[in-house]
Amino acid sequence: QVQLVESGGGMVQAGDSLRLSCAASVRTFNRYAMGWFRQAPGKERVLVGAISRSGGRTYYANSVRGRFTISRDNAKNTVYLQMNSLKPEDTAVYYCAAAALGQDYGLGLFPSAYDYWGQGTQVTVSS
Repeated sequence: QVQLVESGGGMVQAGDSLRLSCAASVRTFNRYAMGWFRQAPGKERVLVGAISRSGGRTYYANSVRGRFTISRDNAKNTVYLQMNSLKPEDTAVYYCAAAALGQDYGLGLFPSAYDYWGQGTQVTVSS
């Protein structure tokens, strides 16, 4: 069982930055590919960024590419999402998720690929 706890959300203004963190309570964190998803009210949950278990491969949604950076520290069992140049349309609940893909460079691009989910952290960007 993997428990994921997100932190770092909040209310900011357009153009500001936030860094989300997701701490995993598992000794084998480096066996899991990780992802950050977001869900706005009335909309489906969508992938924002994903990172392989080795950290050597990443993926970003078009809407955030160039503004957001996903990274991980396997020694700290933590994955991060650095969000710069935030826009009002980035407002959502952000979730981290873990996927046991079994590949060093595998990425989970869909919610169904993930085995464990955090409870989410709210990010609100005002104009």
